[in-house]
Amino acid sequence: MKSITKAFLVLAVSCISSASFSQNADSVWAHNNYTKEEKMIPMRDGVKLFTAIYSPKNNSEKHPILVIRTPYSCAPYGKEFSSRVYGTYWINYLKENYIIVMQDVRGRHMSEGEFMDVRPFNANKKSQTEIDEASDTYDAVEWLIKNVPANNGNVGFFGISYPGFYSTMAALSEHPAVKAVSPQAPVTEWFLGDDFHHNGAFALMDGFSFYYGFGVPRPKPTKDYWREYDFQTKDNYSFYLKTGALRNFTKIMGDSIKFWNDMMNHPTYDNWWKARDARRACKNIKPAMMVVGGLFDAEDCYGAWNLYKAIEKQCPATNNKLVMGPWFHGGWSRGTGGYLGNVKFGSKTSEYYQKNIEVPFFNHYLKGKKDPALAEATIFFTGENTWKQFPSWPPANIEMTTMYLQADQQLSIKKPRLGESSTKYISDPKKPVPYTEDVHLSRTREYMTDDQRFAARRTDVLVFETSALNADMTLAGPVIADLKVSLSSTDADFVVKVIDVFPDNFKYDSLYCCDGYDSKVEMAGYQMLVRGEIMRGKFRNSFETPEPFTPGKVETVKFELPDVAHTFKKGHKLMIQVQSSWFPVFDRNPQKFVDIYKCEDNDFIPCEIKVFHQADASSSVLLPVLKNQ
Repeated sequence: MKSITKAFLVLAVSCISSASFSQNADSVWAHNNYTKEEKMIPMRDGVKLFTAIYSPKNNSEKHPILVIRTPYSCAPYGKEFSSRVYGTYWINYLKENYIIVMQDVRGRHMSEGEFMDVRPFNANKKSQTEIDEASDTYDAVEWLIKNVPANNGNVGFFGISYPGFYSTMAALSEHPAVKAVSPQAPVTEWFLGDDFHHNGAFALMDGFSFYYGFGVPRPKPTKDYWREYDFQTKDNYSFYLKTGALRNFTKIMGDSIKFWNDMMNHPTYDNWWKARDARRACKNIKPAMMVVGGLFDAEDCYGAWNLYKAIEKQCPATNNKLVMGPWFHGGWSRGTGGYLGNVKFGSKTSEYYQKNIEVPFFNHYLKGKKDPALAEATIFFTGENTWKQFPSWPPANIEMTTMYLQADQQLSIKKPRLGESSTKYISDPKKPVPYTEDVHLSRTREYMTDDQRFAARRTDVLVFETSALNADMTLAGPVIADLKVSLSSTDADFVVKVIDVFPDNFKYDSLYCCDGYDSKVEMAGYQMLVRGEIMRGKFRNSFETPEPFTPGKVETVKFELPDVAHTFKKGHKLMIQVQSSWFPVFDRNPQKFVDIYKCEDNDFIPCEIKVFHQADASSSVLLPVLKNQ
């Protein structure tokens, strides 16, 4: 044991030393070959936005401009270089002599003006001084191409998460110099799928922890400011359960967090939410687009899939690409992309993406280098751990296959024939189903591939599974849950999880070592979460107009899970779990028809839920099975 520990420590120190040496060398190279200047760029209404510009010293040729607009700060301010330009894969852009531009968006940090979360796109500006994020982009680009020396007139935008939203807005700016845009894990729609709501259910952990810090009013200008909440515990399950109803979190927030209070005052999918859906604006996109996301992104998985689809539907002439890899939120930009939690992906997928997809994409459209023929959809399939390319997404050669929940906890293509058959459970808000079996303070990203055996053992989680597969089965597209249920109360949530059950004799053929060390976790019998999603029951017929359930009445709860790209290998099983809480990733449903944002602690009641598997009420999941591979 001592020798193993010593060997590991030596290896760890060696890896850290190697990484530090590489970063230091890149830092020296960047400072020797680049200059930094800071400008306040005027917008059409007179507001000025802080902008940091990193330019090559070598002006023997003209250079493209690559821009990130962010609400998270361009720090460090002053002469010091941002470590992002030399300590990440961005160093590849410096080696290609790009001009790198970082800009604080309106009202954030060192920029003037008033900040607005997911500021709606205004397609009908009536005056020269009306602004939105697209107009701010236009004005910034116009200034850059006129005032930054040795630029070649070609501008690209990229950004992850919130900067992904600003990238989408850049694509809508209609500035002719904007030639290529890559929204990555883009904030797209905050009621139906991204970050703070999924199908109307509030993402409690992310919403509270993010807005307590991000939403606090700041002095202007400010170089950096973030407020941290003192949880006084490392057990998030206990903290969120004891704090209780959402109104109690609103009290903690106070009156100053505008967007939190806006969310609490818009409990349905009304026009306020619809105006903040970035997809609705995607109707006249001229630049080449490359939408990027992670299969296991706990924050913005919905955004990447659905922004791509919206552009395809609304702008069929747009050169629009999709890239999805086995990554957590932003995982393609850092780390190796070789694993998530206990699940290994067999190669350094992040490095592959950076070198073979993203940099060549921008080089082609901004520098005129030959594009290596990037496919319409480049998707990594977990399970078999391979990249696949498709001329469309979802692929044309999928066969939507219905798998029915059976009375004996089986899952099969045979429709039930029983006259009366259901499985029931009690959903108790005082003991909600946890999203992971471990104790954590912050929401983990690894839960997206976590072992689900802890949940399968609970009496308030229903389990249905196939027999061992006699051949590989690949899913490529969205999964549709179609549940037939009855409640003893007037509302409930429904969580459906798609799970890959590893055989009892499973062993990795070769354990991929992402950082020179592998813990060799025992994976026999592992129940890998492939995809999970929640549906707030009262929105089952309309997100605009919620409806109570009629106690005892059989009703349909049908909803879509974000796309899946996974191969269930021969000998594995496909499992479906059904439950009515997923805590504290999502808030608890009181299980009666009330305004959940305003209800009291005593509104939370247990509910008996029946899931039917009979001839006239057959619960099922619709799977996108890939054929003729």
